[in-house]
Amino acid sequence: MYKLLSHNDLDGVGCGIVAKLAFGEDVEIRYNSVSFLNQEVEKFLDQKIENTFLFITDLSVNEENTIRLDDYYKKGGKVQLIDHHKTALHLNDFEWGFVSVQDEDGTLTSATSLLYEYLVKNGYMTPSPAVDEFVELVRQYDTWDWERNNNLEAQRLNALFYLISFDEFVEKMVTRLKENEHFFFDELEVQILDMEEKKIDRYIRRKRRELVQKEIDGLYAGVVYAEQYHSELGNELGKEYPHLDYIAIVNIGGKKLGFRTIHDHVDVSKVAGTYGGGGHVKASGCNLTDKAYQNYCLDTFALEPLREDPKKNEYNKKDSPLGTLFENKQDDIFFLYQVSKNQWAINHKKTKLPQTFPTFLQGEIFLRRNYGAWLARDDKYIRYVMDFVKHK
Repeated sequence: MYKLLSHNDLDGVGCGIVAKLAFGEDVEIRYNSVSFLNQEVEKFLDQKIENTFLFITDLSVNEENTIRLDDYYKKGGKVQLIDHHKTALHLNDFEWGFVSVQDEDGTLTSATSLLYEYLVKNGYMTPSPAVDEFVELVRQYDTWDWERNNNLEAQRLNALFYLISFDEFVEKMVTRLKENEHFFFDELEVQILDMEEKKIDRYIRRKRRELVQKEIDGLYAGVVYAEQYHSELGNELGKEYPHLDYIAIVNIGGKKLGFRTIHDHVDVSKVAGTYGGGGHVKASGCNLTDKAYQNYCLDTFALEPLREDPKKNEYNKKDSPLGTLFENKQDDIFFLYQVSKNQWAINHKKTKLPQTFPTFLQGEIFLRRNYGAWLARDDKYIRYVMDFVKHK
């Protein structure tokens, strides 16, 4: 008999699907939030169940359960923990722990990909193209490689996961992977996913108008309240406002806080760790502790949302060879323009600021962070450029 304790997101449930394919009816599966895993582990150990192989995937255990699991293992108990979060790397010190953030070739791992590899390697299941494809979609979504590779199928798989119940999703996937040579979405799923994408787009447009900016512990955060579509929302807002180091998504109802970043220089798992949470470099989360509530709710409540850049500008665009015009709510005007190959300057009230920048983006970041600026409309830009050229 086998027992699997896994996370309740796509990657965690992906582990359950792979386990079902390997063990069939001989596996009992429980999907858990981060906070409830340790209770399940304690319950299993207290019951002293014999002849059961315990798998823990996509989650790590606390110090007390680490000690108890190690004792259980040394006394002959069968247990295997498989995870890919760097906050769990210390569990590699134990024979029953296997934590790998990336493969030898540098490919980021997921719990589903690691469990699949383990089960194939140890003869519990035979690989197939359909399962390979499914596991890779899960891996790419969970590690954000889908965004880098523009793999929208991975994003759609996650959307489908949240549109139907756990049981229905697992049953559909297990049957599909057993009976077909390749993975696919059926006709009804495609229609549902097309409608869902339109719904997500509308939701993101609305939330974009609610985003506020706050410097917290030396990093610039974009803070927004939202209860759904966190990954899609964080990704789109991060691309829309690249001057922000990360997006913080507050779920008041769930008393949770999610962090997303599109930048390689920012590790949001460290941000989450400040509040007792964790996760991945680009996507992590924590409970809404008193300190987190103070920083992301109370201290941002009175702030005005960021202004959106005009969508229909034809002339005043980023990185324009003629320069780019910004404005802010104080009606200040800023003209960012290139003065040499690797030097950009800013005119403020027709006076050149002392700061210069090696790229347009760094100049833009400076303006948005320090002055709350946004792109001016074309009419204002044309008048400014004509005047600027006349008096240059």
